[in-house]
Amino acid sequence: MAGGTSGAVRGLGIAFLVASLSACGVGAPKTPPAESLTAEQLYQRGEVELATARKAEDALIFFEDVERLYPYSEWAKRAVIMQAFAQHKAKNYEEARLAAQRYLDFYPGGEDEAYAQYLMALSYYDQIDEVGRDQGLTFQALQALRVVIEQYPDSEYARSAMLKFDLAFDHLAGKEMEIGRYYLKRGNYAAGINRFRSVVQDFQTTSHTPEALHRLVESYLALGLLDEAQTAAAILGYNYKSSPFYQDSFRLLKDKGLSPEAKGTTWLATIYRQMIRGEWL
Repeated sequence: MAGGTSGAVRGLGIAFLVASLSACGVGAPKTPPAESLTAEQLYQRGEVELATARKAEDALIFFEDVERLYPYSEWAKRAVIMQAFAQHKAKNYEEARLAAQRYLDFYPGGEDEAYAQYLMALSYYDQIDEVGRDQGLTFQALQALRVVIEQYPDSEYARSAMLKFDLAFDHLAGKEMEIGRYYLKRGNYAAGINRFRSVVQDFQTTSHTPEALHRLVESYLALGLLDEAQTAAAILGYNYKSSPFYQDSFRLLKDKGLSPEAKGTTWLATIYRQMIRGEWL
């Protein structure tokens, strides 16, 4: 399970599996009526199915029966989080979110509260498609991951949530870059600049910033805005001098008799002062 295991899941082990299977007995009915089993027995059968069945959905009926037949038991609480886990494992992401939210609603302060929130975040994160697709799920993943990071900073899921947050954030920047490059190739420089500016201003910590600065150099040179082009290259050179994008920008400026230099009073000049001189006010 990504990011650790919940309190409910930790009880699953080899010894338990052997004991559970032995309890069924040779020749015993393969699937006795749910009503004839205790909450614990139903829960244990669900764990066995989850560990041995080819489809995670096969375990769901047992966890659902626990919640249906013994709604006020401790096993019901565990069964809800296990439903969320099983649904997520089966890639039924919407159902996983519903089960996780049900746990949060019914059992606030429960021992698996952090894990329920983490599962909700994962259910969005694992649906993030390629960069070219709609990014609504990425925003939702970021929001849910932020909840884990901020509300459960000491949980075993916080570090994983932070790593996934950074990756999802980088994903959004990648979307901006893709659109910006689309406009740039078609000579729509103003529209491209807006996208590259977004990356530089809003996604500075992502891996896409060096290219965004270089594309700004290209775009501004194409428009004859030399101060902006030189300033973008100056920022690029200061922060990413070893990047091949800086070398490309430097050559573009050199061909026009220019050099990387902060000039003018544009938004890029403001960023230069903030990032390099530390002038934030």
